Amino acid sequence: MDPAARYQETLRRLAIFDERLVTAGFGLDLAGTSVPDLKIAALLQLAASVTIGPSAACLEWSVGRALAAGATKDEIADVLVAIAPVAGIGRIVSAAPLVAAALEYDIEAALGEPDER
Repeated sequence: MDPAARYQETLRRLAIFDERLVTAGFGLDLAGTSVPDLKIAALLQLAASVTIGPSAACLEWSVGRALAAGATKDEIADVLVAIAPVAGIGRIVSAAPLVAAALEYDIEAALGEPDER
């Protein structure tokens, strides 16, 4: 492969958050490790992701991994509440719409509706 093409391919794969590249490069494949519960590990990765303020693609990936590991949508939302004191409310407010989109929840539409409670 042409050296120029390699860096371009790497950047393209990072831009689309190609899980194969990230798994190989950052050791995120937990299947072969002694992590006691893959769901907890995925929820912790989501919490860390929210805390550092990643892109929408990173949050979508983290939410997808948590769901694939068996986390419920309620558990994912609870992670945001649990980490608010550490991550800061600004991070949570910024992440909430992105997490909602990853969960296929139209938060913008919901914010326009009257509260039914």
